Amino acid sequence: MKLKKVKPCDHSCLMCQHVMRDWYDQIDLRKQTIKLKRGEQFIVEGDAVRGVYFVQSGVVKVHRRWGDKEMIVRFARKGDIVGHRGVSSASEQSVYPISATALEAATLCFVDIDFFLSTLRVNAALTYRLMLFYADELQLSEQKMYNLVQKSVKSRLAWSLLSLYSVFGEQSADGYLGITISKTDLGGYIGATYETVYRSLADLVRLNYIRMEGKKIYLTTLDALQQLANEQV
Repeated sequence: MKLKKVKPCDHSCLMCQHVMRDWYDQIDLRKQTIKLKRGEQFIVEGDAVRGVYFVQSGVVKVHRRWGDKEMIVRFARKGDIVGHRGVSSASEQSVYPISATALEAATLCFVDIDFFLSTLRVNAALTYRLMLFYADELQLSEQKMYNLVQKSVKSRLAWSLLSLYSVFGEQSADGYLGITISKTDLGGYIGATYETVYRSLADLVRLNYIRMEGKKIYLTTLDALQQLANEQV
């Protein structure tokens, strides 16, 4: 994975949106970009933290080991930060508690950890926004854990489809989910096997809650999906 200097970006990522404009020159000097192919991994769980990444284009998945399975923590799109879970106040070398892989061809912006921490110290607005982002992530993680205990696979699937649609597909007039995702990755996101996800998707298609075209998923009946998502075991 080769890093290289590039021309100044459009400053649309989470970091650039919340720093002082005078800080842009520092970012342009220090940032590097990474071009990724689909399926290429750029963070390995357990590796020493080098820095943080911001998605400039494409979609990546953030995942970690769960026994012998893969658990997908979240999906990141343009502007999102990845690798922040490795930021720590510990004096010893921190390691990434997650892995990250491109779901499609992607371009990332990378800044080393020392520069990122300096940016946080100088830019209070970014520090505040990152605190809110951590809080949102914690709420999402808690909701997913609750779903694992209290909801059926089909209910978790409906909740996850609606959640992904709210992030990736709200601008879609035809109900397209906004992200092309495999059944294996859906299983990793909701905590279910490929076979169970396959059957559950087929049931939702039969009920006309969704329709599928290859790996693309279209939500056709949002109210019915929401009702299913609210059901408990």
